[in-house]
Amino acid sequence: MIGQIRGVLLEKQAPLLLVDVQGVGYEIQAPMTTFYAIPDIGAEVTLHTHFVVREDAQLLFGFHSQSERQMFRSLIKVNGVGPKVGLAILSGIDAAAFAACIAHDDIKTLTKIPGIGKKTAERLLVEMRDRIKDWDIADPTASLLQPAATGMPSGRHQKQEAESALVSLGYSAKEADKAVDAVAQEGMTSEQLIRLALKGMVAG
Repeated sequence: MIGQIRGVLLEKQAPLLLVDVQGVGYEIQAPMTTFYAIPDIGAEVTLHTHFVVREDAQLLFGFHSQSERQMFRSLIKVNGVGPKVGLAILSGIDAAAFAACIAHDDIKTLTKIPGIGKKTAERLLVEMRDRIKDWDIADPTASLLQPAATGMPSGRHQKQEAESALVSLGYSAKEADKAVDAVAQEGMTSEQLIRLALKGMVAG
């Protein structure tokens, strides 16, 4: 098991990171919450990792904090929630908002996350209710993330990167385009666009 990676961040293209560890480049998939927290390209980064071995692939997932990894590991234990859906959940909703969904049986919000249908949402409500008690959440009754205000269009390249990241998380191209256009403002980075678009889709 690879539990931690420390090295120089070479690439940062959501949802993939490339980290150089003494000359070896590790491709790591990470949720957007991690992208927001880690430094820029060229800086040293430390990630808590989860290693998945499948018949057709070996996948490494990285997280900024141990609590974030703990949430991911709890999520993928639920039937119907694989690593891709786990990343989508972590990218679209923070731990406090997710806990609020569980506490209030909020199926509607959960089903807005790509890959989660009604049956999977119901399993999440049942199976995660006891597990979230062990998470380090400041306010488990926190309100859901609110969408950002609309604004001026951002740069074409940043918008394309943001839309590509949303599609990789499971949203359709149409949904991604609409969500990014709704929040885009001049001068925004692709990460800012992704963050606000995700908030709008989950909380809207």
